Amino acid sequence: MEKDPKKLTNSEDKAKISRTRDTGAGQKRDIKPPKAFYLAWDKEMQDKERNRKKKERKEEIANPVKKEKQKTPTTSLAERCVYCDSKNIVKRGTRKKKYEVVQLYLCKNCGKTFTPQKIKGRHYPLKLILDSLSFYNLGYNLEDTCRLIKEKYGLDLRPSTLADWIKSYSDLCKYNRLRKFGKKLYSPHQILQGINLYHRQIYKFRIHQAKLALLLQEDIKNKHFWPLREFLQSVYAECPHYLFQEGQRSSEVKVKFNLDKVLIREKTNFANRIANLVLQAVGDNKLRHEALQQFMLCNDSVTVATEVPVYLLPEDIEHMESQLDFQIPIKIEKVLTGHIDLIQLRNGAVHILDYKPNAAKERPIEQLTLYALAMSRLTGLRLFDFKCAWFDEKNYFEFFPLHVVYKLRQRQARVPRNQRSLGILGEKK
Repeated sequence: MEKDPKKLTNSEDKAKISRTRDTGAGQKRDIKPPKAFYLAWDKEMQDKERNRKKKERKEEIANPVKKEKQKTPTTSLAERCVYCDSKNIVKRGTRKKKYEVVQLYLCKNCGKTFTPQKIKGRHYPLKLILDSLSFYNLGYNLEDTCRLIKEKYGLDLRPSTLADWIKSYSDLCKYNRLRKFGKKLYSPHQILQGINLYHRQIYKFRIHQAKLALLLQEDIKNKHFWPLREFLQSVYAECPHYLFQEGQRSSEVKVKFNLDKVLIREKTNFANRIANLVLQAVGDNKLRHEALQQFMLCNDSVTVATEVPVYLLPEDIEHMESQLDFQIPIKIEKVLTGHIDLIQLRNGAVHILDYKPNAAKERPIEQLTLYALAMSRLTGLRLFDFKCAWFDEKNYFEFFPLHVVYKLRQRQARVPRNQRSLGILGEKK
C-alpha cells in the first residue's frame, strides 16, 4: 500500500512513521514522529529586508556621503579572461547600467576589456533574475513573484518580463514540469522545509517537500528510498547537535582507502550548467555554496535536500568491518561528523554531491565515502544505492563508494564433481 505524502507533512495529523527503524546493520534506533516545521520563504525574505533597511538608516545617519557612493550593487569577480582564459587580468573601472554597476577587467595577455558575466543584454541584475525564477518555481504566480521581488530589491518588475525569463531559462529549470503537481501537495509556504543548524558555523539545512514526495511516489526506481525521507524529516527533532560540537569533521580526517579497481568517471553533468550560470551572480566567494544550493533546490528536478548533517560513530565502523567485510582503514575515538552539500534522487540511486572550486585538482574521495557510509547507517539503505560526485562549472567526477570499501574476492576455478576424487583438477600443490 502506497504512502500518502500529505499525511507525512500535514501539521494537524501526526506522521505515520514507525517508532523503531532497523538500520540494516544490526542496530535499532528509536525514532519519534518528526515535528511539522515549515519555512516561510517570503517571511524570511521580509525579515532580511527589514534588517537591511535598518542597517542602511544607521549608516546613512553616520556617514551620508559614503552611502551615496554605494547605492548600486556590483557584479561578481572575474578569475580568468573570457577570451583567452588567461589569469593575467586587472580591474579597469566600472560601467553603470540601469539597475547595477558592472566591474570591467583588462586582460594583459590579449588586451581586451570584458565583464565577468557571460549573459548579455539584460537590464536587471542576474541575481534578481535567478531569485525571480526560484520564487516562481516555489509555487507563487507571476504577480506574487513580482511583489516579492519589489519587497526584496525595491525594483518594479512586470509579469510579462518574468514570463519571458521563465521561457528563456526553461532548459535549466526542469522543475517546471513538476510545478503544477507540487502545488497540489503543498502551498508555496510549505514547499520548502528548513532550519538553521549551529554546528560550529551556520548550516542552512533545507528539504524540498514536493520534489521528494513526487520522486518517491511517481518513479518506480525510487520506491525503496522511503527511509531517506524519514531520516530527513527527523533531523528537526532528533539531530544530536552536541555531537557536531565535539566531533571531528570528515573533511579534516586523513584516511587512505584502497582505490584499486575504483572507477572515477569524468563526465559533463546538468550541475555544471547550473553552476556556470549561478556563480556569475555571486560577488563574494563565501556565498557560492549557498547561492548554488538555493537555486538547485528550487529549480532543478532531482535535488531534494541541502546541508544534510551526518555522523559516524566508532561502533558503526567496527560493525561494518566485522559484519559487512568493509575495508575502512581508520580508527576513531570520537564521532565523525559532516554536512552534505546536495542530495539528489535520480536513476534509481541516491547521489551525494559536493561543490569544489577547481574540481579537476581536487580528489575528495575519502570525504565523500565517509558521507556515504554515514548515510547508509542513518537511513538503513544499502551502500550499493549510493553514488558520490564532486563538481564545479566545468568538470564533474563520480564514483561508487561501495567499490572503495568492498573488494570482490578472486574466485577459484570450479572443479567438476566427477574429477575431485581423482585429483585431476584443483589439486593443491
